[in-house]
Amino acid sequence: MSISLLLEMAADTDPDRTALVSDELRLSTAELSALADGGAGVIAASGAQHVAYVGTGGAMLPLLLFASARAAIPVTPLNYRLSAEGLRALLDRLPDPLVVVDDEYRDAVGDGYRTIGSAQFLTTARDEQPGPDIPVFADPDSVGVVLFTSGTTSKPKAVELSHTNLTSYIMGTVEFASAEPDDAALICVPPYHIAGVSAALSNLYAGRKMVYLRHFDAQKWVQLVSDEGVTSATVVPTMLDRIVSVLEATNTALPTLRTLAYGGSKVPLPLVRKALSLLPDVGFVNAYGLTETSSTIAVLTPDDHRAALAASDDAALRRLGSVGQPVPGVEVQVRGEDGTVLGPGEPGELFVRGEQVSGKYTDIGSVLDEQGWFPTKDVAYLDEQGYLFIGGRSDDTIIRGGENIAPAEIEDVLVEHPHVRDCAVVGADDPQWGQIIVAVVVARQGAEPDPEELRAHVRSQLRGSRTPDRVVFRDELPTNATGKVLRRELVSELNQDRSPAEPAVQQAPAQPA
Repeated sequence: MSISLLLEMAADTDPDRTALVSDELRLSTAELSALADGGAGVIAASGAQHVAYVGTGGAMLPLLLFASARAAIPVTPLNYRLSAEGLRALLDRLPDPLVVVDDEYRDAVGDGYRTIGSAQFLTTARDEQPGPDIPVFADPDSVGVVLFTSGTTSKPKAVELSHTNLTSYIMGTVEFASAEPDDAALICVPPYHIAGVSAALSNLYAGRKMVYLRHFDAQKWVQLVSDEGVTSATVVPTMLDRIVSVLEATNTALPTLRTLAYGGSKVPLPLVRKALSLLPDVGFVNAYGLTETSSTIAVLTPDDHRAALAASDDAALRRLGSVGQPVPGVEVQVRGEDGTVLGPGEPGELFVRGEQVSGKYTDIGSVLDEQGWFPTKDVAYLDEQGYLFIGGRSDDTIIRGGENIAPAEIEDVLVEHPHVRDCAVVGADDPQWGQIIVAVVVARQGAEPDPEELRAHVRSQLRGSRTPDRVVFRDELPTNATGKVLRRELVSELNQDRSPAEPAVQQAPAQPA
């Protein structure tokens, strides 16, 4: 099934419903469908083999997704935050692309590509016709979307998502036309992230008005919720943190908001609890997924959140820190280093399987095993009730004196200290131990944590070998647009210091925002 069928179903069912709001632009489902037809004509007339988009999204993302699908050409939204060199390196990996670009990024794209401005594409699409050579629907097994991984620990990989991968996720997790007439979703995730792609597809399929905030600002986010009667939204950890700060400072209520999903990276539990207390009538959802899995593969539901908060036993309380249970159509296994499937409570590498799982990369091919399982490279475990706990990337494991140490284990303890707002634990090179444990801490406003007190706090709850060898402080952690901590950047900075591993405290230089 082609993703363009999702738009066709929506337009046939309710053509006059508002499909999206982006700045001053408001489009009905029928208008979006007509623009997608015209956009397909623009793409076909260009003769390109691929569509690339460099820009901040808004209406351009769903338009290009559906126009490219109708032209049976893959589309790739690119990270507009990259340097000109980094951007062109990715463009050069795409076969003969038509580059659709917002005006402010034209210089970064430069010359040498078949290029059209976003505004010009929109204007031309209003008058263009699809043409007789455009297929009715793309081959379901063909590539619909290519997304580059963030490359926080290695060179970005080009993940190929077929139409079947994407529609399997949508149809397995969303009921068609299930939204109430006044439902509206606020979308502020980047267009080049899988969450941005899935938001465009799933909200349209559900019949929910999409409200785009192309440049995140917590004050504007809160205002848009009020102005557009937003009922659901998805945020990453840094966004949630700033929204909570605004709600606290202004004592603002969000009466229309019914669901708030968070994900992209791990959210500190104190922040989750604070958000739940500020918005007691909102159903919180923790969504976990990967680019290679076409978005979400596990969900901690609103009921799960409430049950964990109200629980009295430790096992149920801990589930607030889980990512919930697998979505329909997805199977999960946790495997040991020898490939054996591990039981409840045993940490290992997470493997997933399902029709929405791609596991295929350009120039590499499929990395699925013979049974169709995808290795996520995430350390995880399942509890007795099948709740999934993610312990970070296997690449992040610290090897200190031959002992493997998961940073997340230490971070979960450290962030609960009343003087700690956020933290990241990484391994820095050391001539004696191989690596030492360094805790990079963001203090709560007005607090001045004592490093020895923080170390003692960790030591009191974990084995002594998990105690940070060193504590450094920062005003904030370096993150990408989806809230993932740039650990490699921290490690590189810390490795400039070759002092011995005995406990010490250093002030790390603040990095530009």
